[in-house]
Amino acid sequence: MLNGLLTIGDLNEQNLNDIFALSARLKRQRGTVEYKPLQGKIIAMIFAKSSTRTRVSFETGIYELGGHPMYLEQGKMQVGRGETMADTARVMARYVHGIVIRTYDHQDVVDLAKYSNMPVINALTDRFHPCQVLADLFTMQEFSGSLKGLKLAYVGDGCCNMANSLMLAAKLSGMELVISSPEEFKPDQEIFDRQFGTGKVSWEKDPMKAVANADYIYTDVWVSMGCEAETEKRLKLLSPYQVNSQLVAAASPNVRILHCLPAHRGEEITDEVMDSPQSIVFDQAENRLHVQKAIMAMIFDKELKI
Repeated sequence: MLNGLLTIGDLNEQNLNDIFALSARLKRQRGTVEYKPLQGKIIAMIFAKSSTRTRVSFETGIYELGGHPMYLEQGKMQVGRGETMADTARVMARYVHGIVIRTYDHQDVVDLAKYSNMPVINALTDRFHPCQVLADLFTMQEFSGSLKGLKLAYVGDGCCNMANSLMLAAKLSGMELVISSPEEFKPDQEIFDRQFGTGKVSWEKDPMKAVANADYIYTDVWVSMGCEAETEKRLKLLSPYQVNSQLVAAASPNVRILHCLPAHRGEEITDEVMDSPQSIVFDQAENRLHVQKAIMAMIFDKELKI
């Protein structure tokens, strides 16, 4: 059903519906039904970036599906000392049954998939974060019943991996996405212009205008891993894009708040908003587990019926 997952662009609408249906079932049945499609499978987890949610949710999910997670720090592998990712892929394919990778360069993920004969799941690169965004969409569907026609306002850095993935996800799912950012952080033009699905994506510099009638407001950290040298510049340019009570008041009365975490409270989002009844941030974080289990099941269970 799936051969792997590098970006949201790998999916069609049926894939999306199947992932959500299976995620809901696995969430509902967790701890009550034995389902082990990864029995006897070793899944290598190659991580170049620090992680809490991604590592814990994947390790837990692999274990619950009957597999064995093998955590590997990319900097301590030979690829960190000059071996090509292509050679690493060829070697790993002789040992394990699949790879989850969280790294900087998206080309590393592409090379792993190209030069190995096993499934590769992108757990984050500087360009895309598909597992997170699928969990985001699943969360919105849980709360709203359907994604089609919903308005999502993403406020902050409009050219990061989250914005890139949300653009593809909104187009695929039929949502309306408005990205609000300063000119310096406008969305990636190629992804913005890509013909994909039925959803609509736009850019609005003014965050107050962007959130008008929004069903959901989404934000992320302003200084992503690898961008630390730009901290001062980013904080200055992005400060008008803080998700605070004033911004929330400009949206729909029933607006809900999303954040992929970790949050830098007091920067991109205030405590008041993060801890408000409108915040579904921790529901969103929980759903990483269920969605990633669904993705892995759809890859490894050749007899799966959804």
